Amino acid sequence: MTVITTKTQRTLDYSVVDETKRALKRVIQLAGEQVPKEFSQHVAGVTFSAGRGQNSIYLPCPFKETEATSALKAVEGCAAAAIADFRYPAKRRRIDVDLDRATCFLFSAYLSTVDGMDKAHPSVKSKLKDTDLLHAQSITYRRLSANLYETRNPGEFFHLHGSLEATTALNMVGLKGHREDMIDYGECVKLIESHVQRFSATELEKMNAEKRQAGVTCLKWEEFQKTKHGQTLIKEPPWTVDTLEDFSPPVPFPHVESTGSRPQILAGIKVLELCRIIAGPAIGRTLAEYGADVMKVTSPDLSDVPFFQVDGNMGKHTTDLNLRIPADRKIFEGLLQEADVILDGYRPGSLERLGYGPQQIIELTKHRSRGIVYVAEDCFGHVGEWAGRAGWQQIADCVSGVAWAQGKGMGLNEPVVPPFPMSDYGTGCMGAIAALTGLYQRAKSGGSYFGKVSLVQYDIFLLQLGLYPNSIQAKQRAIHDAAFFQLKHNDSVDEVSKRALKSIKRLHPELFEESICHETWSKGFGASVKYVRPAVSVEGTRNGFSRSSRPNGFDAPTWADWEFEDEVIDA
Repeated sequence: MTVITTKTQRTLDYSVVDETKRALKRVIQLAGEQVPKEFSQHVAGVTFSAGRGQNSIYLPCPFKETEATSALKAVEGCAAAAIADFRYPAKRRRIDVDLDRATCFLFSAYLSTVDGMDKAHPSVKSKLKDTDLLHAQSITYRRLSANLYETRNPGEFFHLHGSLEATTALNMVGLKGHREDMIDYGECVKLIESHVQRFSATELEKMNAEKRQAGVTCLKWEEFQKTKHGQTLIKEPPWTVDTLEDFSPPVPFPHVESTGSRPQILAGIKVLELCRIIAGPAIGRTLAEYGADVMKVTSPDLSDVPFFQVDGNMGKHTTDLNLRIPADRKIFEGLLQEADVILDGYRPGSLERLGYGPQQIIELTKHRSRGIVYVAEDCFGHVGEWAGRAGWQQIADCVSGVAWAQGKGMGLNEPVVPPFPMSDYGTGCMGAIAALTGLYQRAKSGGSYFGKVSLVQYDIFLLQLGLYPNSIQAKQRAIHDAAFFQLKHNDSVDEVSKRALKSIKRLHPELFEESICHETWSKGFGASVKYVRPAVSVEGTRNGFSRSSRPNGFDAPTWADWEFEDEVIDA
């Protein structure tokens, strides 16, 4: 129980556990028929535990992130328990969600290390594969092509986003793609904002659409709810799983030996992950925790954020294939014949244009009489007038109202992008639930299934839970580092996250202990890597990785002879 005393000495008791239980009820209600009854019957067996934090509110944010993600992790656990029942019958199973680990899952990319170095370490690049092909991450000026700026109209803000390319967004506002003289963070911010301020949000939206960029006007929650897109998405469940075809027979889970002393629910399941950055890879990361063989497929010609691979590639194999080249397409289609799950983390329509959309995958695999589960993750959702629009985590947080709420929660009258890619990881959890649902339905009833999740839909669920009471927000402002609350709208997500992490380390050292994170050797990186342990445990099963992380493109494109690492399994 967290006890908050206001200036008027009025006391408010707030229980993170109790609020998480309410969030679980809420998400079950919102998801409705998307949660099979076999999953729902396990809800009564869910417990939420906290370690030394004892119900702490860890983050300098006004959002119920711990509660939202722990509730989603509980649904994930119920799905895992239902699959465990299907494979290994039991009378009942206890499901536990560790609130501390669930919180750390939300910023696990920032807790991860390689050779003891985190994302902000100046020497960490020496241990990473350089997949920042266009230097949109490594050069400060180009990195700040993805940032929040004020427009010509005071109090109006637009999040420019150069994605992993940068030049188009910078050119759009009248700047060169490269400026070797611009190396100072503050000067870069000042220069780019001065050019964004030549335009109104309406003008920027028009240019943004013409250039097919990922930028967006920063809205408040009440403003987003009034948009046509907001009104459409709010009526949707947080995730959906629809039937793609119903002619395939039921497919039992593979009969393979699991690693470790207890079985893993997804042992023998093969997953092809066609994703980059965080949200999509977080889906595959979660499935790997449950024992799936997850192969991340990336093009050697497309950029990816190098450091995010340390966390995002845990438990997987990674391979490079260019799906525009006939020889690589042939290899991919060979892998596809054995796959059970496809993860699509690209802009809607991208894989269809390559011939690998949901219906095209059905045609390519229908002869094998075994259905497939296709899960697509994007920014804006698969319905509504903005469906198909490009976007990333910061874009979802700006358009949905999360950024404005973060700024207000910091005592400011301007939006601030929240620390850490939390909506990425929350969306990844929803995607894992969709994948588990499709696999369960395929085993029970046959057929193929199409799961859909989005960053904006996670943010909608988060905001529907409400913000922390004002007294708790005031307490967070009082105890966290003052430097965090000196941030402004145009401070980058890297700067926001760096200051938040420093404050959390001071207040909550328990989140950085061995009980939360485990360190193991990575052959792929040639160094030790540290990662966040799974938040969910399901009685009678093992939830944990079977192999360490590696950079993109490290493995051969084959399902044969995957290694198992005792040091990882025993953790």
